Amino acid sequence: MDRLLETFKLAIITLRANKLRSLLTMLGIIIGVSSVILLISIGSGLQTYITGQLQGLGSNSLYVMPGNLDFQGGGSSGGTPGAGTGILKFTLNHYRELTQKGTTLQAVMGYSENNGTVSYAGRNKTTQVAGVGYQYPQVRDQYPIQGIFFSLSQQEAGKKVIVLGKTAADDLFGNEDPIGKKVTLVDNKFTVVGVLEEKGSFGGVDMDSQVFIPFTTAMTTFDVDKIQSFWIQAKDDIPIEEVKAEVKKILLRTLKEDDFSVLDTGSLISVIAQILGVLTIALAGIAAISLIVGGIGIMNIMLVSVTERTKEIGLRKAVGATPKIIMTQFLIESMVLSVTGGIMGILLGAAGSLAMRSFLPTTVSLWSVLLAFSVSMIIGVVFGVLPAGRAAKLNPIQALRYE
Repeated sequence: MDRLLETFKLAIITLRANKLRSLLTMLGIIIGVSSVILLISIGSGLQTYITGQLQGLGSNSLYVMPGNLDFQGGGSSGGTPGAGTGILKFTLNHYRELTQKGTTLQAVMGYSENNGTVSYAGRNKTTQVAGVGYQYPQVRDQYPIQGIFFSLSQQEAGKKVIVLGKTAADDLFGNEDPIGKKVTLVDNKFTVVGVLEEKGSFGGVDMDSQVFIPFTTAMTTFDVDKIQSFWIQAKDDIPIEEVKAEVKKILLRTLKEDDFSVLDTGSLISVIAQILGVLTIALAGIAAISLIVGGIGIMNIMLVSVTERTKEIGLRKAVGATPKIIMTQFLIESMVLSVTGGIMGILLGAAGSLAMRSFLPTTVSLWSVLLAFSVSMIIGVVFGVLPAGRAAKLNPIQALRYE
């Protein structure tokens, strides 16, 4: 133990004698470890944020999406994940069948998204135009603070009426009352009937910058004959699985199982969690490549160090140092470089995660720290073996004669 401690001290002294070189050698490890920790932290924070947003929609909400989004075997078909094409196949007939034949459905709302520029008196705002149903305030719990939301009759007739998000109203009208005014959207005049209360962002989209028109009007305005998705609110006290079964039964009369997915809030959270999980692992794996680069850097510098210290190695062997002691010394030097770089990377990653908290609820998980630290130790051993082995095999007489 005393000999090992002495070897460790000697390794530290050697590395401190070349501080700049040691720091540059550790740079790859520092960047790799900090990147892995930061990306895992961001992925976890993003998942927490989106989960919180979706849970706020309520447990009695359903979303009918195009394609097969079943990752659990409990979605639309129980088939292969992602087997659906995602081609839009929902029509107004599907909407009418759901509203007329759905006995467990409280509200059915067609939904579409398009980008457009809304203009008024020389002011322009390019934003997301949401085609929604008249039940939008009820389904999303967001009500007008000025005017009203459009009605069922206006939706059925495809009237050119528009409801503005609070930010959109402020940008276009300032202090002017927008109710009853005409705005231009895709060369069409729309009458402003309401302004919604502030909602903030959802899934990275600023809800207050959006504008809302009847989804039937959106179909004619943007020249499409399909509805992108349905938002459904189930009746109170009816099990959500019973509601999902009824929705599927109605749609399967004219569609195939792989044409759509019916997701409740829990299923949607599960799907998004899996997608984000895979994405986080992929990004962390890409960041981990720099750890390998860092390990190669350590090996390269240690090989240079062996060459520079050939005489020192020969002298130590001449006075009794065994190959094992020499190999241990160089392995310890390699591990000190790697582990020190790992610790600095952990601190840098944690600082980055803390800085990101103003945007996402990021946290540094214990498992990511342990993983990064373990990998840095393994790299120190793996990439230190070759230089240490070369040092241990040096012939003492030839080493002493080395110039």
